[in-house]
Amino acid sequence: MRPPVEVSVLIPSLLAPGVLFAMNNIPALQEPYPILGMEIIVLGFLLLLLFLTVPDKNKVDPLFYVFAEFSFTCMVGLINALEQDGLISGFMGFYIKKGEPHLSTAYAVLMSYWEGIVHLILFLIIIHRMFKGKSYRSLGLLWAGSSIAHQIVHIPGVVIGKYGSNIRPAFWRNVPLFLVPFWAASLLFSRPREMPVITADKISVEQKKSLLSRPVDLLLSLLLIGAMAFSVFRGFVVLDCPLDACFTYIYQYEPYLKDPVGFPRVMMLVYLFYALPLLTVLIYGLNTPGCSWMMDWTIFFAGAMAQTQWCHIGASLHSRTPFTYRVPADKWWPVITLNVLLAAAPALLALRCCINPAYFMKPVPKGQTNNEKKKN
Repeated sequence: MRPPVEVSVLIPSLLAPGVLFAMNNIPALQEPYPILGMEIIVLGFLLLLLFLTVPDKNKVDPLFYVFAEFSFTCMVGLINALEQDGLISGFMGFYIKKGEPHLSTAYAVLMSYWEGIVHLILFLIIIHRMFKGKSYRSLGLLWAGSSIAHQIVHIPGVVIGKYGSNIRPAFWRNVPLFLVPFWAASLLFSRPREMPVITADKISVEQKKSLLSRPVDLLLSLLLIGAMAFSVFRGFVVLDCPLDACFTYIYQYEPYLKDPVGFPRVMMLVYLFYALPLLTVLIYGLNTPGCSWMMDWTIFFAGAMAQTQWCHIGASLHSRTPFTYRVPADKWWPVITLNVLLAAAPALLALRCCINPAYFMKPVPKGQTNNEKKKN
């Protein structure tokens, strides 16, 4: 009897500890170029193994290979996080020295936990649904947003931070890990969305409501405006704005923003130049009926903000961050509350769009449902 596909994916991923342990104990494999070469060989072998063992290759979604391959890297990330926190040892020492030294930072540890737990669980659920013939588009967009945000902060953060002068060949394995999620996201966005069956009358009633008669949407709009203001403010802070408020904030509330590792600075600039315009567009969609794209982009954005804020909050408190850059104990509650709200606002918006999407549906003739209009 053939095991479930998700189990077949998980088993090769569980080989990661053995591969890392072997490399950590073979001196010939502990030099920069052999490390990169072994990464390419192992991932290539895993891809070949998946191709040979998967049934009905012609019917397999190409994204399956992406999710299965990334499952292995997620396991490596989890091992790194556990070793850096002192829970295990003997796996990542060689890689931290000669591969990617920045993976020992607090930000990278939190990033590795997210990959090893959240992304891995998402991959297994997606693959299960994929082979059961069920939709996984929303889960895929959640992962794509998270993965793209991860790499947009990770790669520039390494280059401009204090580890920029110590980049080894193994670092460049992040380039395909950066590009592939964009390709996967483009595939997912291009596929048809599964829409709930809603009558034209209900859609019409919902879309005639003003913002004041939609208290949940009003609250969400205020939260998004607050997120925009907070993003602008912290963007100015990391750009060394001379205002007293910026000076006070970075020294008395969130000194992690000036950590020389570079990740917090890059993240604030990503928020300023990418998240801020998207927040503006989402507020527009929340106040304009018929914006059906909201149901996709809110999920994508929620994944991105959850990942980045998890890493940022965790790193600002983690013991691997020098004490002078951690959030002061007496400022813990206001800083953490603001950061949690920044992650929660997009998640709540995505949840609202999924639970009651009628406001965002395209108008349909009376007497029909949105699905009937599509068929016609």
